[in-house]
Amino acid sequence: MNNPSCALTIAGTDPSGGAGIQADLKTFQELKSYGMSVITSVVAQNTTGVKSVHHLPLDMLSQQLDAIKSDMPVHALKTGMIADIEMMNIIAEWLKDVTVPYVMDPVMIATSGDPLINEDAREYLREHLVPLTAIVTPNISEAEDMTGEKIETHEDMKKAAKTIVHSLGAGSALIKGGHMQGQAVDYLYDGENMYSYSSERIDTKNTHGTGCTYSAAITAYLSQGLELPEAVEKSKKFVTAAIRHSFSLGQGNGPTNHWGIREEQLNGFYS
Repeated sequence: MNNPSCALTIAGTDPSGGAGIQADLKTFQELKSYGMSVITSVVAQNTTGVKSVHHLPLDMLSQQLDAIKSDMPVHALKTGMIADIEMMNIIAEWLKDVTVPYVMDPVMIATSGDPLINEDAREYLREHLVPLTAIVTPNISEAEDMTGEKIETHEDMKKAAKTIVHSLGAGSALIKGGHMQGQAVDYLYDGENMYSYSSERIDTKNTHGTGCTYSAAITAYLSQGLELPEAVEKSKKFVTAAIRHSFSLGQGNGPTNHWGIREEQLNGFYS
């Protein structure tokens, strides 16, 4: 493979390896996209929660972004944790010159419940970054925060997806139903069509990094040229396998298994 597809993640770290930059790069590798990363914040976290956060200096963020732009091809990119308005502004300006699919995982709250960005930054994200996206991938609580509406039913999820596209300006929205009862159903709205993706609900607490992994998989598939509905469908299978084969590591919410898909392919679960 002399000219691999190249996927970039702009996010914070997770030294325990289940979320953030580490999860993104594992996902890119598993899906055969060349992974690159720009670090926004160094986060001391593990399966039990966030202990402390150190935001990189703004000039270092800019230099990382410029290092990529000046030398490396980018075929798709994603953002995860972007802690403050100043960082968001730098990334927004950089994105204006990058004409590839942009996947936003609107990381606001960790799996443990720890808040990761303040309200001013959330508002800036809604107003200035969301309109630059090809797809935004919020879970239920993030979608409620973005739209200001309570989400309790599948119809509420569909309504939220439409709001994020038509009112906030996203290219598309994927509302993830992992926190709803029953089957895990996600809804993708692209401005015209509504798609649904379902899987069985897996009884496990080991869901650390699922949002990062899901959005990274979408990014990898988009970097390879797949159309959005197919990229989401394949990513849903990837993250479901990662949850099904998740690890009981640590004392909190254990991490997903980024090579779970390989085990299922070997066993003929799906191709």
